Amino acid sequence: MWTIRNFINQIDALFSRGADSPGHYRNLTRNIIITMLVVTITPLTVMGILNHFQYGRHLQNELITPLANTASKAKYSFELFFEERLSTVRFIANAYDYEDLQDSRTLHHILRILKSELGGFVDLAIINADGDLVNYAGPYNLQGKNYASQRSFQEVLIKGSYISNVFMGHRQFPHIVVAVQRYTTEGTNWIIRATIDTDRFYKLLGNLRLSPLSDAFLINSEGTLQTNSAFYGKTLETCRLTIPSGTRSTFVTETTDPDGRQILLACSGFNNADYVLVIAKPRSVVLRSWYALKSDALLVYALSLLVIIFMVVKMTGTLVRRIKESDERRETALTELQHNQKLSSIGRLAAGVAHEINNPLAIINEKAGLMNDLVAAGEDFPHRERLSDLTAAIIGSVSRCKTITHRLLGFARKLDTLMESLSINEILKEVMGFLEREALYRQLDVSVDLDPDLADILSDRGQLQQVFLNLLTNAFSAVNDGGTIRIASMPVGEGGVLVTVADNGCGMTEDVAKRIFDPFFSTKKGNGTGLGLSITYGILKKLGGTITLNTRQGEGTTFTVTLPAKPPADTRKGEPAP
Repeated sequence: MWTIRNFINQIDALFSRGADSPGHYRNLTRNIIITMLVVTITPLTVMGILNHFQYGRHLQNELITPLANTASKAKYSFELFFEERLSTVRFIANAYDYEDLQDSRTLHHILRILKSELGGFVDLAIINADGDLVNYAGPYNLQGKNYASQRSFQEVLIKGSYISNVFMGHRQFPHIVVAVQRYTTEGTNWIIRATIDTDRFYKLLGNLRLSPLSDAFLINSEGTLQTNSAFYGKTLETCRLTIPSGTRSTFVTETTDPDGRQILLACSGFNNADYVLVIAKPRSVVLRSWYALKSDALLVYALSLLVIIFMVVKMTGTLVRRIKESDERRETALTELQHNQKLSSIGRLAAGVAHEINNPLAIINEKAGLMNDLVAAGEDFPHRERLSDLTAAIIGSVSRCKTITHRLLGFARKLDTLMESLSINEILKEVMGFLEREALYRQLDVSVDLDPDLADILSDRGQLQQVFLNLLTNAFSAVNDGGTIRIASMPVGEGGVLVTVADNGCGMTEDVAKRIFDPFFSTKKGNGTGLGLSITYGILKKLGGTITLNTRQGEGTTFTVTLPAKPPADTRKGEPAP
């Protein structure tokens, strides 16, 4: 829960580019990232978990099987050792008569051979049917001992042979007894009994070559240690580790020892003796290779997650950014279309207004002329001169209104692209006519330097009027009252023209200048739409022209417009036939 919630918050913070960032783009980014991460990480995680458990189980089996094989082979070595000693005693019992073995020299001679050829034999004893020791060869004084009450005597009478557990006995060191029962020619039974030390046990256990953290030992069915254990006790002590009993097969189990270690326990019971071979290995040692592989797999998984998250975040950021830019371009196009529709409507409205105003203006002009004629005809009219001045003022105002409506009609007629031969100087003068009053009111110093020999070009009158009106309006907005504006025209290239509009206003910074032609970018702090220069740039590009600016903050701005003698072929649809 912490990870999911914090991860979502991190994504939101990563793609929140400020308080003005649209919320739906953040939501879109977050949803795309979460969806892509779930789609990519979930299969990878499920596959990793399945492989982890399957491979872990397989590897564990592969590691447990060798441990079981080791226990089985070691048990076989012990059983072979016991069987070899038992067969040797059987051979002696069959090769010699009871009377021969009662001879001390014969028995000592056999013991010497056993020690030199096989090793491990401590002594030999001949016991009669009553359990009395009748002959002995060895280092101890055991003559006259009775074994009738001992377990080894009872067992060998029942089974015919016997291999004892490790015990101390009269000798006071750990040893085992191998005994075989035989019968005399008279039918009485006797027993040959051999004592074997347990040093050979440790040699066989040492052949396992276990690590210092592992342990191998023998116990009997009662849980008494038959050899020393590195961790769980000494010989003839009760083993501290609980060993499953009751089976002669080899098995491996997982358990926890008294010291709290997780261990793998391999147990294998003997068939010819009451012994169980135990091998204990720490689980970490046995599964060291599995743990190493698991660590590498987790590292690869973590790196894969980082790469996936990085690529998803990167690709999603790019995708959403492009969607946002596409939406902005669409909004710009729609806004520009609406603006053009408004301009078209204003043009049609202006044409209608101009036509409606022209009719009363014609009547006013006609009536004013008639009044002037009547005043001139009446020589005795006392206020002739004053009335003549008033009618002249009326006629002059009507003439000015006609000029204004003529210009409005010129703008209205040229809203659709129509190529014609035109004079740039004439267009500049017409546009300046719209701004004369503002220039006079603000006491602006407007200088016009137009080349009189400038050749006509083929272009669209109405759109060029809009271009220069936008540039001059921006220049007027940039200067304070009493400022200076310079307008100039000159020839350039092969029949082209160059027009400059310069002001000594506030100027622009380098960052603002880079964005000045972007749609909706305005420096008028809420008073402008940010479309004037963008539309200007689009019109000039369509007409085959260019626009550049040179500006410095606090010193002013100069816009330079170049127009070709003829526009590109794809924009000359409205060109009149020659």
